[in-house]
Amino acid sequence: MHQRPSHQQLTLIDCLIVGGGPGGLTAALYLARFRRSCLVVDAGSSRASWIPRSHNYPGFPPGINGNDLLVRLREQASSYGALLEHGRVEHIEPHAEGFSVRYGNRRCVARRIILATGIEDTLPDMPDVEQAIAEGKVRLCAICDGYEVKGDNVAVYGEAECAISHAVFLRTFSDQVTVVVHGEQDACDQAIALAEHYDIRLISDRVEALRPCETGIELITCSGDTHHFDIIYPSLGARFRSELAQQLGVGCDECGGVLVDEHLQTSVRGLYAIGDVTMGLKQMSVAIGQAAQAATAVHNSLESKPWGGSAATR
Repeated sequence: MHQRPSHQQLTLIDCLIVGGGPGGLTAALYLARFRRSCLVVDAGSSRASWIPRSHNYPGFPPGINGNDLLVRLREQASSYGALLEHGRVEHIEPHAEGFSVRYGNRRCVARRIILATGIEDTLPDMPDVEQAIAEGKVRLCAICDGYEVKGDNVAVYGEAECAISHAVFLRTFSDQVTVVVHGEQDACDQAIALAEHYDIRLISDRVEALRPCETGIELITCSGDTHHFDIIYPSLGARFRSELAQQLGVGCDECGGVLVDEHLQTSVRGLYAIGDVTMGLKQMSVAIGQAAQAATAVHNSLESKPWGGSAATR
């Protein structure tokens, strides 16, 4: 009869990385090259997988598809000995060696943990939204791809004041920007004045339906009006995937973003967080920079290997 292993029988690794997006995989690459044992447990829900083609990720002049980038990063990390497993980490608790971790029917003990769990965007209620994202009709990040808008007829769909703020940013790239208000809350006078200043149209009538069409997105309001847009940017918020951090009592902001110090360590010693799950700009380049910082901090926090060598410079 198979028995569940005791804590003493559990595999001990230097660092567990939760999440296999660009940040998590970059952290694994660094740690593997530091000759640290590391395991990436990835649920397969990286926000990068939504990207049809990124043109602002350095080193790829023609652009690169998000899933293709993840494939390259997985190959690079694993080539140096990082272990990659598909699964969902369900529970973390303190352990004498660091942390006891359960994912699926497996358990391990990790001396350090890096959370790279990201965020989950709130998408509009519309049919075939994933296909619309793949075709560039629904876009999730104006910082990433606003350059490609190039005068298109664009809508920002969300709570009034937040949507107006996003629309002002998009006026850099198009003179046809509309805010479609989601919900009942009206914009304040200052936000309305800002929209007028930037010649941003407001549609406040409640949305009855959003649906992809051959040339973009069709929007129908409750009053029966139909509007057509080339592109729609949802501004409906996002959920921080910080449940594991909160299990351990980690400090988070009021929205659930994980708070970290200058070395990306959380309020729990030995637990680090990088990328979108922390506060700050939601960009792959930010996540991979934080991954390098956190991986180096993790390496330096562990004692040297028996064969010697000094710790890397922080």
